[in-house]
Amino acid sequence: MWSTSQRTFIIAEIGQNHQGDLDIAKQLIKTAKDCGADCAKFQKTSLRDKFTESALNKPYVSANAFGTTYGEHKSALEFTEEEFKLLQEYANTMGILFTASAMDPISLDFLIRIKVPFVKIGSGDANNFLLLEKAAKTNIPLIISTGMQTMEKVRDIYQTVSKYHKNFALLHCVSSYPTPFEDINLNVINLYKKEFPDITIGYSGHELGIHISTAAVALGCKIIERHITLDKKQKGTDHKCSLDPKEFKKLVEDIRTLEKAMGEPVKILRESEKPCYEKLGKSLVYARPLHKGHTLELSDFHVKVSVPKGIDGSDMMKVVGKKLVGNVRENEPVLAGDFI
Repeated sequence: MWSTSQRTFIIAEIGQNHQGDLDIAKQLIKTAKDCGADCAKFQKTSLRDKFTESALNKPYVSANAFGTTYGEHKSALEFTEEEFKLLQEYANTMGILFTASAMDPISLDFLIRIKVPFVKIGSGDANNFLLLEKAAKTNIPLIISTGMQTMEKVRDIYQTVSKYHKNFALLHCVSSYPTPFEDINLNVINLYKKEFPDITIGYSGHELGIHISTAAVALGCKIIERHITLDKKQKGTDHKCSLDPKEFKKLVEDIRTLEKAMGEPVKILRESEKPCYEKLGKSLVYARPLHKGHTLELSDFHVKVSVPKGIDGSDMMKVVGKKLVGNVRENEPVLAGDFI
């Protein structure tokens, strides 16, 4: 997973973009796999353990509503435990990891029972230290989004989970849908890397487009999470900031290309550069005819493109002070056998 691989771990956040339809959920899992995602992620909620009665009974008047109250709306979008198991089995047949955000303690227990590879704690529960501590105590790997939190709260999250293990990741996240570019503040990634060097840092994006998420990888994020949808015009608040299949596939392709381009912090003459170096790389040549026994001085050289190629132009000081073993002509390349 993310803690053992140099590749960016890419999560397709299905969330509730399945519209409460099992077939759409399966289609989204398959799409995530086809796009190259490493994991298809849902959300698991026990409604009465996440919401109060008053919150569930509140009238919900919205173009995105699936019911007349917020409880009816959320219930329409929630899969049963058996349906979750069916989705997990389907993901296994597709060859993609399956997990979910635990929205409450009951859902956390369920996800652990079905042996998901890790549990996500969403931004909405990043200040829920009862849930964080319960999750950390299980020793299951955790990915925690940090939207709506101050840096002080993020440090508290880190300290709470670190008491039990370090197999967790913090994701920079801004919880607005879609996120205005001026609010994204990717430099928080550098802040997290500096403050928490012993854990994995990632990015959960809600902005439009894919270029910001790709840039997060360039800044060192090892986890990228983006919402995926089959149709941005479907009912639901997440669809408009989700990526359609074409966009999600392009994001994965761009990240994989960027990973190759990032390489290692080692500056050498690359194999692919050698043809250009052989054609245009400049060598030392003699500035004028010189005789055997002459002690070479800096003024004896020019740096030019030469055929055949001589000693590299940057090495002239290694040649100064050497004595010629024979006569040389103007514009002849300086060769290692010319001097002692």
